Amino acid sequence: MASFPVINMKKLEGDERGAAMDRLHDACEHWGFFEVLNHGISHDLMDEVEKLTKEHYQKCREKSFNEFANTTIKEGTNGKDTSNIDWESTFFLRHNPDSNISHLPDLDDHYREVMRKFAKEIEKLAERLLDLLCENLGLEKGYLKTAFWGSKGPTFGTKMSNYPPCPRPDLIKGLRAHTDAGGIILLFQDDQVSGLQLLKDDKWIDVPPMRHAIVINIGDQLEVITNGKYKSVEHRVVAQRDGNRMSIASFYNPGADAVIYPAPALVQKESEAAKGLVYPKFVFEDYMNLYVRHKFQAKEPRFETMKAMETVTGQPIATTQ
Repeated sequence: MASFPVINMKKLEGDERGAAMDRLHDACEHWGFFEVLNHGISHDLMDEVEKLTKEHYQKCREKSFNEFANTTIKEGTNGKDTSNIDWESTFFLRHNPDSNISHLPDLDDHYREVMRKFAKEIEKLAERLLDLLCENLGLEKGYLKTAFWGSKGPTFGTKMSNYPPCPRPDLIKGLRAHTDAGGIILLFQDDQVSGLQLLKDDKWIDVPPMRHAIVINIGDQLEVITNGKYKSVEHRVVAQRDGNRMSIASFYNPGADAVIYPAPALVQKESEAAKGLVYPKFVFEDYMNLYVRHKFQAKEPRFETMKAMETVTGQPIATTQ
């Protein structure tokens, strides 16, 4: 099997741009995951984010997680089903359209400011990557960003996670297998403790930890907009016996009222005439309402449900684009 795709973004600016763009296209089409290096985010900023995140877990969340862990392991050892429990400690930062960073009670002012700065850099990287995907897909520059916009811009937030050492990884997963509901996901992961895996060709493949890299993966909405050219991929986190894995996943998603549908330029006239669009047309918020109930199930029934909703209403969904 080919090695996990890594894109050096510096090569997008010089004589090797063509080859780098081909590598990016292949990663999106055949992996749904890739890592980027030289992405423009300061290593010093990333180091500070990592330091503060790990300190915050130890100070504010470790005690409560240990209480959960002790109870869960005891119950699992005694025969209780733990297959629907995730071995993770998380909280969520909302950035757009409304930020919650000022309102989270256990973040100090320095951590808040650093995370605001980091979020701005991640957002810029997300939009740069979306334009690179547009170029590879033959879409006009800005198409994907516009498709995500809705009436208030994209939905953008960050899931802050720790996956502490697990004494019984045979009993419980770090995070159960799923695809991501949204658009494009940018992950700053621990470079010392592994655990993230993706499903490729029916085999679980490790996403290699790399210092100062950002892991990118395709969400369900990009699969719809690209008419399946780029597909979201099932992935999971395997609990580890040693080490506390840090995961900072930023989700650049459509706005709640954004109308999502395959880009007309990517829908072949023959398939449209014969079968209709491969993917449905829907409002992103409606998809999310379905996703939260079925996150750890296959994505295809979600698409079918949205298509059935579209058929039942008999009315075209209004678009603001």
